[in-house]
Amino acid sequence: MTVLEKSETVVLTDAAAQVVRNLLIEKEVPDHGLRIFVSGGGCSGLQYGMALEEESRPYDHIVEHDGVRIYIDPTSMMYLGGAVVDYEDSLMGGGFRIDNPNAVSSCGCGHSFKTEAESAQSATGHGGGCACG
Repeated sequence: MTVLEKSETVVLTDAAAQVVRNLLIEKEVPDHGLRIFVSGGGCSGLQYGMALEEESRPYDHIVEHDGVRIYIDPTSMMYLGGAVVDYEDSLMGGGFRIDNPNAVSSCGCGHSFKTEAESAQSATGHGGGCACG
């Protein structure tokens, strides 16, 4: 796998690409791609989301790895630049994991996070334990 300049892209590992490819086949949508996005919410302020989509939207960043397309909107890309998306399988269950160099903290489940800017804005002492389960 070739990694482009780290600050400008999101990297999908081979394991994650294989899981996405299997999902596309299972859902009978082999021409779709994986949308990765960031939205407000979660116990740390921002949360990751993923969805299968037929095509990119205007201004999307499009990353392709081993035949799998990833679509990322420009706002989400500001938070995800340099991130690595992996898939981990364990006895407790598997799931996608995002190693995000822009996150200064994250909740216990890893589905929500704070950046340095959000961390400075929320220095009011409102902690955030993971209520994800």
